[in-house]
Amino acid sequence: QLQASGGGLVQAGGSLRLSCAASGRTFTTYGMGWFLQAPGKEREFVAAISWSGGATYYADSVKGRFTISRDNAKNTIHLQMNSLKPEDTAVYSCAAHYKRVPQRPDFYDYWGQGTQVTVSS
Repeated sequence: QLQASGGGLVQAGGSLRLSCAASGRTFTTYGMGWFLQAPGKEREFVAAISWSGGATYYADSVKGRFTISRDNAKNTIHLQMNSLKPEDTAVYSCAAHYKRVPQRPDFYDYWGQGTQVTVSS
């Protein structure tokens, strides 16, 4: 029901735009989040956006570089990733939580499959 796309290989300093398209249900009343998981590590919070789009939250490591947005008319969220660093390399997944925007991944109700982001130095 959540389909992430837009990952790829990019050089350090470059940009990528991830998208997460929802289908099968309307996620307009859901907070949406992006999480990353690097090999051998736990899933980490990246960014989240409230159901209205009026509130956004970011991990300290991505503040000023990443921007989360949503288009409720298209049931889609985006993650604009600028000034990418090699340490941003991970699988990025989107998730939905009814009404709220927690930063703990285990609180989310729905998950999409991940998209690989690789940043070369």
